[in-house]
Amino acid sequence: MSRDLIIWTYDWVPEGPRGFVRDMRLRWACEEAGLHYRVKSVRFENRGPEHYQRQPFGQVPVLEDGEITLFESGACLLHLAQKSEVLMPRDPKGSAETLEWVIAALNSIEMVSVSWWFIALSNPSTNPLEPWLLQRLNHLDAVLSKRDWLVDGRFTVADLLMADVLRVPKFRAFNPHKALEDYVLRVCDRPAFRRAYDSQMAHFAQGSIARAEASL
Repeated sequence: MSRDLIIWTYDWVPEGPRGFVRDMRLRWACEEAGLHYRVKSVRFENRGPEHYQRQPFGQVPVLEDGEITLFESGACLLHLAQKSEVLMPRDPKGSAETLEWVIAALNSIEMVSVSWWFIALSNPSTNPLEPWLLQRLNHLDAVLSKRDWLVDGRFTVADLLMADVLRVPKFRAFNPHKALEDYVLRVCDRPAFRRAYDSQMAHFAQGSIARAEASL
């Protein structure tokens, strides 16, 4: 008898990050692949030792699949991709290309974009990471100007992850490349994205209600 996957996220976050907390990536992958999952919550504040046993840095998401427990969204996505050809082709070439683009989204793009974003929060007159970020975006634009998807003419978990990295509002406002914006719109127009997004927003809205009731 198969068990539902369990995705751990926070019970509540402020309004700003809602829709962007990284359990969204796991929800989205499950929705794309038709994998059954449940969501469990850990407290946003004062996370206890039980959660640190699941995730040594105290972050989310965490994925539980029977006796397997995984942290880091990239690792969780690759685990889910092994369960469905919707997320990753089964031929060696397609599988390898999906893997390389998943790592590229995390290392070549997100590592730079998140660092750039943190510096941008202080509204400096110049952001020293801007040339580095633009260089990475130029290279990605050269790829996505010529094709709709990253791998072999079809959607994969690599597109899910890359679009999630690129769709952050402050980053989208900065991005000068039309092909990359079109790519984000194309990937996020998928029904599975909307289901996952609505699910996360409802989860955190319910968390706000619970916090308000607890304060009465």
